[in-house]
Amino acid sequence: MRTAALILLPLLAACAAAHGEGPATAPAMADGPCRNEGLDRFIGQTASADLGTQLLRSSGARTLRWGAPGMAMTMDFRADRLTVSYDEKMVITTARCA
Repeated sequence: MRTAALILLPLLAACAAAHGEGPATAPAMADGPCRNEGLDRFIGQTASADLGTQLLRSSGARTLRWGAPGMAMTMDFRADRLTVSYDEKMVITTARCA
């Protein structure tokens, strides 16, 4: 349920802005040193410490959080953190600022 809220909140804000009901800028939580652009190239690669260093460098994030299969993670947003999830075979499935 929280995941759905995190996905829908920016969409609702964008709709409200489009109808003159809110600010036309992105939500403040999107601001920060971490950037998602270019991270898709890491999807499908095997997770490792060296790859983690490359992910940090590419994203501009200050902190890297690895997400193992089935691992519980806090839903708090940090603009300086990159969260990278991988599957049972250590293959990266997602990489995003969070």
